[in-house]
Amino acid sequence: MEKTFFHRSPQPITSNYHSKAVNRSARSSASFATQLDKAIKDVSPLQISKHAKIRMEQRGISIPSETWEKIGEKVKEAKNKGVQDSLVILKDAALIVSAKNQTVITALDREEANSQIFTNINGTILIDS
Repeated sequence: MEKTFFHRSPQPITSNYHSKAVNRSARSSASFATQLDKAIKDVSPLQISKHAKIRMEQRGISIPSETWEKIGEKVKEAKNKGVQDSLVILKDAALIVSAKNQTVITALDREEANSQIFTNINGTILIDS
């Protein structure tokens, strides 16, 4: 099958065209800057499921905001590597996190986690903080 390509001649430049191009360019730049800011800020914080919140309260698990940020970064990194569900092991707790949905599914204290078998996990994240 033979493909045919047509060459389109450029449109003539007029003063109206130039001002429209400048306006379009300014909008594109603003739009790009907005998109860039959004992408930078889009290190979406982890969501915590209702179940995980209850478990954290019951088990007295408290995680500082700096640690949550580290967990979020590592979960995003794991997601980019194809991990869907991850076991996040902290000094005092263990979390099951859906990297796919950026959601903490459940939480256990480390003592309780020592006697558990974790299944359907395809990634593990260790954080010493």
